[in-house]
Amino acid sequence: MLKAVAARCLQTGFAIVLGTACAVAPLMASARGAQLPSDLSTVALSELPPQGRVTHGLIRAGGPFPYAKDGSVFGNRERILPSRKRGYYREYTVKTPRSQDRGAQRIVCGGPEPRTPDACYYTRDHYASFYYITE
Repeated sequence: MLKAVAARCLQTGFAIVLGTACAVAPLMASARGAQLPSDLSTVALSELPPQGRVTHGLIRAGGPFPYAKDGSVFGNRERILPSRKRGYYREYTVKTPRSQDRGAQRIVCGGPEPRTPDACYYTRDHYASFYYITE
């Protein structure tokens, strides 16, 4: 329930008298430039698989990353994430246990500074769906 309220607050960008979560979330989102599409679910950073939390930590630390493609520009061709100028989004591999290749899990972050992104999104199915990562 609280996740749904916070998601609605991020979508609308303004507070409705629903309590503290709704009053604070829009301010944080607008200050950091984050937008949550209406059909996008959220996931808490603590709820990501362990490998996802490791990847998120590497993003914040600026690397080093285990794969050469980590940090490359994500084109958002699927148009699931909010529309931004090319180069805004970057993608990072979330290691998938028992996978022989990079697997399907990624974290995509957007913002002018890769180490301090405006917003990060998790996909477990190679960009078919995304979850907005809340911290």
